Amino acid sequence: MTRVAAVDCGTNSIRLLVADVNPATGQLKDLDRRMQIVRLGQGVDRTGRLAPDALERTFAACREYAEIIRDLGAERIRFIATSASRDAENRDDFVRGVVGILGVEPEVITGAQEAEFSFTGATKELTGRDDLRTPYLVVDIGGGSTEFVVGDGAVRAARSVDIGCVRMTERHLVHGGRVSDPPTPGQVTAIKSDVAKALDLAAETVPIGEAGTLVGLAGSVTTVAAIALGLPEYDSSLIHHSRITIDQVRDVTGRLLASTHAERAAIPVLHPGRVDVIGAGALVLLEIMERTGADEVVVSEHDILDGIAHKAAEDLADQR
Repeated sequence: MTRVAAVDCGTNSIRLLVADVNPATGQLKDLDRRMQIVRLGQGVDRTGRLAPDALERTFAACREYAEIIRDLGAERIRFIATSASRDAENRDDFVRGVVGILGVEPEVITGAQEAEFSFTGATKELTGRDDLRTPYLVVDIGGGSTEFVVGDGAVRAARSVDIGCVRMTERHLVHGGRVSDPPTPGQVTAIKSDVAKALDLAAETVPIGEAGTLVGLAGSVTTVAAIALGLPEYDSSLIHHSRITIDQVRDVTGRLLASTHAERAAIPVLHPGRVDVIGAGALVLLEIMERTGADEVVVSEHDILDGIAHKAAEDLADQR
């Protein structure tokens, strides 16, 4: 077993996984898995720059993660940066800060690479299951972008498009510096229009209508699942590989879009950092299910973070 650390720094959150990985079998054992909402992508869609306070929140989380990685003795760190840092003019400030804290340079990966990591992390445990049809369509709904990847064991096609819970919220639901509470029908329609255009783009590369099983990743999907399951608190063991029907997703999305900030904040499974963006995230998931004809989504707690860990372990094995 090889001990590695994987960091996934996205538009809305930064996550850490320290794990023991067997590159030969694909077995992965968690030692520490955690997440912080840092909103690195705050305002990037509007300004094109990473905000100073967003950078500081991210660096504070990196300092905490560096201590955990050191205490657990990971042999290799791999740090992946996604949509927000791809888009920002001042991305060099971000890179310098991460190197200074963790000693590794963040890899600002392409959307296609992001999709491949997500597919690997999400499907390793699903291979060979008789109750799921292939190919898999893995959908990773992030803060700034959504990745679509189709495959069966290996990736056949992938595409990243610029729809995500933070981007859709900031683009359509924020007026005068405040999130509409709840959104108007016109604002919901505007999000649907953006998602429809993005799905058209995705379909040019990825045969999204041919999927045997839809696999959904990331916080918007897992939160919708937790609400649909009626959990009194967030429990990843119950959420992982749960199967949520389109009717359940439609119900949860409708409730979220009709609720106030206070009502959403009172939902016990909803992380405080997602209160303002979960409505848009749920709507993106629903529109994807409507377009692809999926009757259900298989929810995975294993995603790009696990794919990064697998790749880090493979890199170490190749060097030995």
